[in-house]
Amino acid sequence: MTSDRNRETWRMDGPLIAGYEILHAWLDPRDPRRGYAAAKHLVWGAHVYRTDDAGATWSPTAAPPSHPSGTFDSALNAIWYLAPGNTAAPQTLYAGIDPAGLFVSHDRGDAWQAVEGLNHHPTRRTWEPAKGGFSLHSIHALPTRPRRLFAAVSAGGAFRSDDDGHHWTPINRGVRAEHLPQAAPETGHNIHRLVVHPRNPERLYRQCYNGVYRSDDAGDTWTEITAGLPSDFGYAAVTEADDPDVLYVVPIDSNHLRTTVDGRLRVYRTGDGGRTWAELTHGLPQDHAYVSVLRDAMDVDDLPECGVYMGTSSGHLFISRDRGGSWRLLEGFLPRILSVKAAVIPEEALA
Repeated sequence: MTSDRNRETWRMDGPLIAGYEILHAWLDPRDPRRGYAAAKHLVWGAHVYRTDDAGATWSPTAAPPSHPSGTFDSALNAIWYLAPGNTAAPQTLYAGIDPAGLFVSHDRGDAWQAVEGLNHHPTRRTWEPAKGGFSLHSIHALPTRPRRLFAAVSAGGAFRSDDDGHHWTPINRGVRAEHLPQAAPETGHNIHRLVVHPRNPERLYRQCYNGVYRSDDAGDTWTEITAGLPSDFGYAAVTEADDPDVLYVVPIDSNHLRTTVDGRLRVYRTGDGGRTWAELTHGLPQDHAYVSVLRDAMDVDDLPECGVYMGTSSGHLFISRDRGGSWRLLEGFLPRILSVKAAVIPEEALA
């Protein structure tokens, strides 16, 4: 969907990659004419699609990332996440797949190499499939720290590399893992979303199977910030580029009932790093709205009055033009929404 900067009137195009589930899609901040989509088809399998005209048309790349045959039970079930490399490497792209694995391409997705330091990490024996799949997701490369990378595994936990992906440190200290027998395991955590603030890369957030957490030291330690939320379960979490203390989440009832708490679609925002939370409901359904907002189905733009965008498992797309203060439905009765990404496109990129 496209709009001008007022975000009042919108136009829908598509379907653009018909017949495929789109697990993750975005336009490249290094060149907004380019973009990538992780697509999955029931018959044709998983593919990476690429655009060179700001999303108007899409074509598959030469080959998808996959494990060598026989390494794991399957070479590739799905591509869960795609992420740009650093601004100094405009052709570099990262991919996270199921079975959990991290891959890198240096030619815009035509050829892929496995990041073996994570794919064969010594703790891999403690990773296990979550109910949503055995996926590697939430990949972050940092412009301010060119050799630093973050990634998350469901269910394995969060990891950080400080040497371009050769070695990886688990960063899960202080995070509850009530589905595991150990009180404080190093790995095996079921993390649903990992957020790294784009301008303060020491500030991280994570939405887990058991709680929401903040880190002020690049993941070395974590502080739980679940208090004030109606549940400790959820998927989506996004922050604003201008303020590392802001976080939006959508609480989900539980691992048993994976829909909104009390059938009310509520977004919660903190402006103080999770010390307090505000409930944002104006314009959202508050009666028998049993939906979910999945891991990558919420995003923000970077306009002066931050816009927030949210898609549901029932195929409804909502927008707020005032940081969640009020919401309106943009479209309904779409397929299940797995990925929502906001991009402010310069006019010259559309010429």
